[in-house]
Amino acid sequence: MAEYKIAAEPRTETGKGAARRLRREDKVPGVIYGHGAEPRHVALPSYNLLMALKTSNVLISLEMGGKSELVIPKDVQRDPLRTGVLKHVDLLVVKRGEKVTVEVPIQVEGDLAPGQNLLEHTLHALPVEAEATNIPESVTVSVEGLEAGATVAAKDVKLPAGVTLAVDGEDPVLHVVSPQAEEPAAEGEAAEGEAAGDEGKSEE
Repeated sequence: MAEYKIAAEPRTETGKGAARRLRREDKVPGVIYGHGAEPRHVALPSYNLLMALKTSNVLISLEMGGKSELVIPKDVQRDPLRTGVLKHVDLLVVKRGEKVTVEVPIQVEGDLAPGQNLLEHTLHALPVEAEATNIPESVTVSVEGLEAGATVAAKDVKLPAGVTLAVDGEDPVLHVVSPQAEEPAAEGEAAEGEAAGDEGKSEE
């Protein structure tokens, strides 16, 4: 997994006003924490951070004060109205060889069995444990030929070497459902409604 180098600056001002000033300067306020150290407030170049975050669970080599340390993004706040605008980021310090728990995006490949079946995602990202410098960008699940009623569990997802599940293997990841499955229930409910209406009329 490649490292993305970003130069950071320490910051002493906090609060909404200070954060807005930073964003006007094309910088993103952030906090570094982990390994029992006190949280540190930093400012990062917006463009560089945005490019780095295009990679899921990116490993960032943070350059600050002549020193370098490895971090991964744990919480990213984005502007809900302006695409590509970052509001804040939390960064977790990691060490080489250290295992961390992260959520890895699930990519689906293949075609379901012929029909109008639908694919329901129970999980969009799979919690896994991996070495900090060997976090997969995503995991792939094949749904080729699956029919209605089929379920893909966490244990069915193939993981890269050195990566293990951080959830119960029996937890469902995907379900294949038939869109017609709900129709009988709906008709049954309508029939019950009509019966209730008839009872009401007889009482009158």
